[in-house]
Amino acid sequence: MSPVNQRAADPFERLFVQEYAKVVAIAYRVLADRTAAEDVAQEVFLKFHRSFSPDSERASGWLHAAAVHSALNVLRGERRRARRESAHALDPVQTSIANPEKVIEEAEGRREVRRALRKLAPRTAALLMLRHSGLSYAEVATALGIKVGNVGTLLRRAEDALRKEVNRATSE
Repeated sequence: MSPVNQRAADPFERLFVQEYAKVVAIAYRVLADRTAAEDVAQEVFLKFHRSFSPDSERASGWLHAAAVHSALNVLRGERRRARRESAHALDPVQTSIANPEKVIEEAEGRREVRRALRKLAPRTAALLMLRHSGLSYAEVATALGIKVGNVGTLLRRAEDALRKEVNRATSE
């Protein structure tokens, strides 16, 4: 078999090709920083490669959950948080086109949601991030090791907790 065919037959490479964009997208939704999201994806795949079989039925779920947890860990780090917030200062092109006050309000709203997410229990934050990253209830259930039937209820509770946390932060 030629090296090209061997590479295509590698289960880890197939999994990587299949899941990489999704893992980056999940991390990006938490971090709002493409470079940091790609770093998280690389870290997640390295951990997976060292510890798990790519043929596992739970591989996708593990990767998605690990992406959320790793991204939340990055988000909690002061140094990276400061770098990310400075990188998301007002974009001059966007400011010249849009209403500057609206741009500021939207940026502040995103910061409030991120702060509120950090205050939630890690599993609650992971549930929200997985679902709002486009995963189905079944995929969320697999990633978190819960029953599919419980995802909706837990998601509503998580959304309520996030809403309360955001309201508490904005009323202070």
